[in-house]
Amino acid sequence: MKVLMINGSPRANGNTYVALHEMQQIFEKEGIESEMIHVGNKDIRGCIACGTCAGKGKCVFDDIVNETAAKFEACDGLVIGSPVYYASANATLVAFLTRLFYSTHFDKTMKVGASVVAARRGGLSATFDELNKFFTICGMPVAAGQYWNSIHGREAGEAVQDAEGLQSMRTLARNMTFLMKSIALGRKEYGLPEKEPFERTNFIR
Repeated sequence: MKVLMINGSPRANGNTYVALHEMQQIFEKEGIESEMIHVGNKDIRGCIACGTCAGKGKCVFDDIVNETAAKFEACDGLVIGSPVYYASANATLVAFLTRLFYSTHFDKTMKVGASVVAARRGGLSATFDELNKFFTICGMPVAAGQYWNSIHGREAGEAVQDAEGLQSMRTLARNMTFLMKSIALGRKEYGLPEKEPFERTNFIR
């Protein structure tokens, strides 16, 4: 089994990395392969609603979004990590996720999602909620830990002092592992849930 991890911080080895790496160590112990991709320092533009991906099956902007798409399709779980900026995720990360989720047309049902956030002090739960919405719109179960998945630190690397935050990451990784393995067993025994034809209702006609 494989987990794809997205580091949305501009700092490759900052506090977001500390949180993700803590999870990565648990995945390794549990026999789960993981790969971390650093996107927070990339030049990633937002979606322009051109609709090209509907026909081509990939984003019109051929960058790290398209490079990541195949890895997203192949993974059993996706972990998204972000620092908190004005009670929100890093805008570069949001642009990346918006295009990645919208331009990929493969079935994401029952891939397990988890988000983790890092901040000096506040805005964590708002950012946590923002990232989880990417999972819940496309049938991805969200893994839970022992608290909202957050860690504290201001200067790069300070999060290693947050004992509770680190424990939360380890708990999250174990719970995510259990959920992915359980879904794999359920898929083998029962298959995926039945899907009805999508009912699209517009508010204005």
